[in-house]
Amino acid sequence: MEVNKPTSCCAGTREQVTLPNAANMQHDVRTTVKVEKPHFDTMITIPGGVFAMGTDTKEGFPADGEGPVRQVEIDSFQISPYAVTNADFKLFVDATGYVTEAERFGWSYVFHLLASDQIKESVANVPQEVPWWLVVEGACWSAPEGPDSHIEDRLNHPVTHISWNDAEAYCKWAEVRLPTEAEWEYAARGGLERRTYPWGDLLKVNGEHRCNIWQGKFPTHNSALDGYVGTAPVDAYEPNGYGLYNMSGNVWEWCTDWFSPSYHLQTAARNPEFKQATGRRSMRGGSYLCHRSYCNRYRVAARSSNTPDSSTGNCGFRVVR
Repeated sequence: MEVNKPTSCCAGTREQVTLPNAANMQHDVRTTVKVEKPHFDTMITIPGGVFAMGTDTKEGFPADGEGPVRQVEIDSFQISPYAVTNADFKLFVDATGYVTEAERFGWSYVFHLLASDQIKESVANVPQEVPWWLVVEGACWSAPEGPDSHIEDRLNHPVTHISWNDAEAYCKWAEVRLPTEAEWEYAARGGLERRTYPWGDLLKVNGEHRCNIWQGKFPTHNSALDGYVGTAPVDAYEPNGYGLYNMSGNVWEWCTDWFSPSYHLQTAARNPEFKQATGRRSMRGGSYLCHRSYCNRYRVAARSSNTPDSSTGNCGFRVVR
């Protein structure tokens, strides 16, 4: 493997590791057994409206294109209150035989504190700029920390090691889609205007943790004061004003847009979506690895991105229709 200079600060990217013939991989979704598709009976209707999108505060990252703040109009849509779970994704795989990109590449990124000692000893490649990410062979959605791990006790946790392409394949099968960045932020705000988090401006409310992010000194010590070192169940913590869970922290969530730092300057004021290919897709929400000292991107206006074939142990998705 050849380790290249990374382009993402929040997650490892396929651009950092080159494998032979990786570009020749084909996506294959076929019906193998009859499995009932999810009905998404719990979908929540978000009424259309106008909101102030983005942020101009000092907490924002100008290089990410979090602003300028502008008025954006969104049509009504439905969104899942939860991220897609391991159980949800297993239905898809059982029904179609789909093989994720992490499985096709043969590896995915695992955060170093979550890997077993045996796995750590077997890792030959660690990106120098983000050494907390281990290139773990055999890591994938059903083995999140590598071949010696499983998801049987985490079926209600968000599925991870999912690339944007994998998420798209799931959506086509389930007859749903990924949210646009604007839809995601509008829903994440829960009806609140110009607030930092889905519940307001204070990270903790009455001393209570409201999201799954890093507690301690990143990246060496996580005290898990919020209850979790890795992923949390998709219904953990209190929902926002629209009844949506974990819109901050837990796992990054793919959006349908291509990523551009000039997003707010280049997209329409009504139902904006950045459709020009840039090589990277947008992600929202932050993850259990986010910490104020390093990746303060669990704010609702925060943005990040990765290549559409990249997969990590802290990225999943939720769906809309």
